[in-house]
Amino acid sequence: MTQILITVTINGREETKHVEPRLLLSDFIRHDLGLTGTHVGCEHGVCGACTILFNGEAVRSCLMLAVQANGQTLETVESLGTPDNMHPLQQAFHEAHALQCGYCTPGFLMTLKPWLKENPNPNDHEIREALSGNLCRCTGYQHIVDAVKKTTDLRQQTTD
Repeated sequence: MTQILITVTINGREETKHVEPRLLLSDFIRHDLGLTGTHVGCEHGVCGACTILFNGEAVRSCLMLAVQANGQTLETVESLGTPDNMHPLQQAFHEAHALQCGYCTPGFLMTLKPWLKENPNPNDHEIREALSGNLCRCTGYQHIVDAVKKTTDLRQQTTD
């Protein structure tokens, strides 16, 4: 099978790999690069579990081919923080109990990261609208909304 050489910058690290032309970006990230925080749920772009940042914009990686990412900058949930140094979103999700099984959580986090930059003080309606493209079967969403509000508080504390 034909292979195409691609180079991506992912989580600040440059990676060059040969890929099949029809390889999904989500599979490339998980299997070729070993970054398993990007989850694959529906494989139709509906659930949001595979959301990553593509040049800073939230996209569904199951709807893109790896070759489309050639020369681009990608961020996965692994780029956010560590257990000892969590990103404010991760900290807020933890404190607000905004996850249960956690399968959808990476997609929520990667959706919210750029959205909160553009919407630093959202109300409940705006938060629910922003979350509407991500599905969760466990939480009922209220704790996720609470986490987004808590993120705003945590960010304000770090800038004061």
